[in-house]
Amino acid sequence: MLDFMIWIVIIALFVLSFVGIIYPIVPSVLVIWVGFLLYQFFINPNELTALFWIVMVVFTAFLFVADILANSYFVKKYGGSKWGERGAAVAVIVGSFIIPPFGIIIVPFITVFIIELIQKRPPHEAARASIGSLFGFLGGSVAKILIQLIMIIWFFVVVIF
Repeated sequence: MLDFMIWIVIIALFVLSFVGIIYPIVPSVLVIWVGFLLYQFFINPNELTALFWIVMVVFTAFLFVADILANSYFVKKYGGSKWGERGAAVAVIVGSFIIPPFGIIIVPFITVFIIELIQKRPPHEAARASIGSLFGFLGGSVAKILIQLIMIIWFFVVVIF
């Protein structure tokens, strides 16, 4: 019975990890790791191998880097400045508290637009950089979804087979 309850919690944590993509206040990767650790310490301590843990550390690093790289790449690609890139990164976090979940899209868009205008960019260039921040968020989100899915599927493959 206890195993069943722990499995329910593990699955709930995996589902909750995807909520963290829309609400960055939920630490997605930490939630996944709690699910792995619950399995390791309460269900079967011998099943998850060193290779599994090494791969999960690598995927965790990819999760952090994916968001930063996607945001940086798209803001830069659409003509944004370094300040625009940095502002977009901070604005995603701030935006998660302002009109969630839409704030993580709207706040970075407005922030990058204002930052680029302050730097004497014409409005059409500022708007273009803002669109880049939107694509950066979407690109990072898609990457995070894929990486999290791979982590969770790998977990179940190891556990089942």
